[in-house]
Amino acid sequence: MPWKDVSLMTQRKEVVMLALLEGANRRELASRAGVSPKTLYKWLGRYREAGEAGLCDGSRRPHTSPQRTGAGVEEQLLALRDLHPAWGGRKLARRLSDLGVPEVPSPSTVTAILRRHGRLAQAERQAGGPWQRFEHPEPNLLWQMDFKGHVAHDRGRCHPLTVLDDHSRFNLCLAACDNEQAATVKERLIAVFRRYGLPRRMSMDNGPPWGGDASDYTALTVWLMQLGIAVTHSRPYHPQTQGKDERFHRTLKAEVLQARRFADNAQAQCVFDQWRQIYNCERPHEALGMAVPITRYRPSPVSYPEVLAEPEYLETDRVYKVGRDGTVELKGRRIRIGKAFVGQRVALRPTATEAVWKVWFMRFEIAELDLREQQSAQA
Repeated sequence: MPWKDVSLMTQRKEVVMLALLEGANRRELASRAGVSPKTLYKWLGRYREAGEAGLCDGSRRPHTSPQRTGAGVEEQLLALRDLHPAWGGRKLARRLSDLGVPEVPSPSTVTAILRRHGRLAQAERQAGGPWQRFEHPEPNLLWQMDFKGHVAHDRGRCHPLTVLDDHSRFNLCLAACDNEQAATVKERLIAVFRRYGLPRRMSMDNGPPWGGDASDYTALTVWLMQLGIAVTHSRPYHPQTQGKDERFHRTLKAEVLQARRFADNAQAQCVFDQWRQIYNCERPHEALGMAVPITRYRPSPVSYPEVLAEPEYLETDRVYKVGRDGTVELKGRRIRIGKAFVGQRVALRPTATEAVWKVWFMRFEIAELDLREQQSAQA
């Protein structure tokens, strides 16, 4: 099953919430989840009848009752705080409202209740002034990808790989990896692409495995371009250009990694899967007006191709196969393209300036060559 690494309840809840969004392609969602459309519609019916409890295989009786007393609301608040000790008054109030709790107190009252019961940490304080944010207008226009700094466990180290949708802050991947090698990343990305489709662009920093030689291309980024995904890199020493994923990393550290030690990566992945479902489907996000990320996300309509397409170029292009040294020969000169493109076909297109050529791979312009500079360098 495509989603076999995710718990059954997590799988059902996520696909149901995505299916309830306006314009959702339910047949495509069912296919990507590895279930029949009939099964998905059954889940939807249960969810409408009994909420999350209806997705269980056992009793469909709701876990909570809307007819709770004021004292019951306070008990629920404290229990929710114990489950999520890093959440403040605004998140807790919104989550209680999302759960259907009646007469939810205001965020300031929630904070007062926490303080009265000794649940308010000394370091908690109100957020600072407004922060100017930029986000893409639709899901899947940009995904940010990075490794969270590795953490030790009893059998070695865990390298958390994270992928975040820029528009919705929906976490597409939170993987406990054994290493930070390209093959590991590719394996995880294939699973993500099969589940959510392909983004238009992905952004990452300049380090390995996605930043390489002077051309800034690696075998991994060339593979992404073969899928039709544009690749961009953050500016060196400017992590803010990966700001949403960096912010996600801080939340991951505060709510999951802090003061915790895993036995191995299997245990880490189990914890990651449980928390990812909370982050995407339950945890109110201030940058989203206290909505949860899944309400703003839509799977991409562009499905993952199991077979890569061959490059196609214009009839007027000069097409070359990149040699084992990462170069092509043009007018008697060896022109460096980059070792990441070894064995690939690239196209050279002339410009209005006779000595200047553009280099294209698939639909992407990857370099500009000035033969005058090449001649000067070889002299």
